[in-house]
Amino acid sequence: MAQAPHLLIRILASATVTANFAGKIVRDVMNKGDLGIVDKGKNDLQTEADRSAQLCIIGSLSRQFPKITIIGEEGTSTCHCPEEWITTTSDQEVLSLSCPEQYHNLSESDVTVWVDPLDGTSEYTQGLLDHVTVLIGIAVKEKAVAGVIHQPYYNYQNGGELGRTVWGFEGVGVGGFVPTSPPKGQRIITTTRSHSNPVVQATLDALKPDKVLKVGGAGHKAMLLMEGKAHTWAFASGGTKRWDTCAPEAVLHAAGGKLTDLHGNSYSYAKDTSHANSGGVLATAHSDEHDIYLKSIPSEVREKLS
Repeated sequence: MAQAPHLLIRILASATVTANFAGKIVRDVMNKGDLGIVDKGKNDLQTEADRSAQLCIIGSLSRQFPKITIIGEEGTSTCHCPEEWITTTSDQEVLSLSCPEQYHNLSESDVTVWVDPLDGTSEYTQGLLDHVTVLIGIAVKEKAVAGVIHQPYYNYQNGGELGRTVWGFEGVGVGGFVPTSPPKGQRIITTTRSHSNPVVQATLDALKPDKVLKVGGAGHKAMLLMEGKAHTWAFASGGTKRWDTCAPEAVLHAAGGKLTDLHGNSYSYAKDTSHANSGGVLATAHSDEHDIYLKSIPSEVREKLS
């Protein structure tokens, strides 16, 4: 008799299906024409798509795994989630994966899921749809282990089938696409599109890029690294949160990359940790190149980041 998939495999398989459905909700809201925008503060918008996609994700995962902790950008409520938004199926390719032995004996209480239901909200409202992702990161105690990056508008400029769902499990691999290395002999850096400041710019100058890609969304930046379009993602600010980086970190690590703060420290994704990524973000397409970029960060920049 075949052994049932281990807990993390089942969570990742469910999250993969759920992220894809949440992406459909994001597109449906856009197609209605009324985004239901709420201004939460400076450079911090929320739309009906953010709220509805999160209801779908939290409602679906909590239905299947009631004892995991789920932390979402838009709060943790599952109230008024329509039954038709609840997904209970699993991605069969993910279910067939082998779980690393160190994760065989987990309980649901060991797992925290970090959710950004619509990463790149500002870009979504401005029609920069290729910047938009749905992020579901899966952490075991403090460590980001697995995650899903769904691109609701993948192919929207090419006329192909809309949407792509990419998953990663550190030590297992990635699915949904094949990672590509960035070009050798160049230094292409991706960074924030709308949250720059003198410290952010000083960091970019110190890294001496051949090209800078200023784009929105943490998930989008991570995908640029894995698609071979950038070597490094550098952001010398505390502007991102754990729900922005948990899924990208896990998927990037599964693809052979690395993500830390600008001191070289890993972020904790434990359920009781701070939400703010106060040390900034430094991520590389290849983990063995991470220290090269880290050593280029000016000491005065590090001092400004806690």
